[in-house]
Amino acid sequence: MVADGVNYALPRTGVQADVTAQKVVYTPGEFAKYAERYLHVQNVEPEASVSWKILNMDIYQFGEPDTLKYYTVKMKDKSVAPMAQLTDNGVLVSINTKVNVPAYTLPKPTSTNHKLDSKKHFTAEILAAASTSKMAELAAQEIFDIRESKNAIRRGQVESMPKDGASLKIVLSELDEQENALMQLFVGYRDTMTVSESYSIVPDADVEKDVLFRFSRKLGFVDADDLAGEPYYITIRDQHTVPMPTEQEAKKRKINGIVYNMPSTASVRIFNTASTVYDKDLPFGQFGTIDVLSATLFGKDATTMVTFNPATGGLVQISK
Repeated sequence: MVADGVNYALPRTGVQADVTAQKVVYTPGEFAKYAERYLHVQNVEPEASVSWKILNMDIYQFGEPDTLKYYTVKMKDKSVAPMAQLTDNGVLVSINTKVNVPAYTLPKPTSTNHKLDSKKHFTAEILAAASTSKMAELAAQEIFDIRESKNAIRRGQVESMPKDGASLKIVLSELDEQENALMQLFVGYRDTMTVSESYSIVPDADVEKDVLFRFSRKLGFVDADDLAGEPYYITIRDQHTVPMPTEQEAKKRKINGIVYNMPSTASVRIFNTASTVYDKDLPFGQFGTIDVLSATLFGKDATTMVTFNPATGGLVQISK
């Protein structure tokens, strides 16, 4: 705030893409090559691998101060001008009322750890085996024995059955853990991780097939100039939906009140070589022009409430 008013900015509109991807890390089992022979499990992958895929892409708009559009809400005695609400970076969002400005945050990374301690379930016979093949054979036999024990318990065919349902559940859970741990020696396990990255652009003019980001199925997110990643492009085209004032009209315009943007609509398309992932018409403050709300709306007896779009600077609502 300055002595005679509140300084504010109108925004230039940007587009932001928050992209969430999943990384899958496959770790093969120590006995992977024996899975079919001893367990009749086919197509077990013998080599470790890493793969990535995009899960989600959230597209939204944001506003940053336009250095060519700074103005002042004039203050007079008993004026409502001090009720101007600004964003943290000085963009005007409301007068004489308060609005919630959306806050976008990237999802937090997540990960899983599915590795089990298989060797703690080794029998003395497995540990004493003279070869990997023999260890695999004995481990497979142990898996079959565990399965047989579980079936016998479920059928009530064991001499010392668990006393109640809770005990039964505990016993079966312990047997499941043993089986799963030993199975990992043959079929391996997969751990996942989700990662989110944010990419944005604030266009000064039409944008034609700019690289927004690159993504690799083996490496995940890579730099925009790294050809190892597949490019995701963005195209932005002003549709010129707002009549622009002539140079003479612009010179005659009197700035006496609250200045706001009249955004122009632009088509926004995000795509790769295979498909379009986003295609929508959006308003952009910098592609349009400005207009003025008369200062008489904000006199000492006025109760005029106005809200603006923080991303585009456009008028959202005016009421008394």
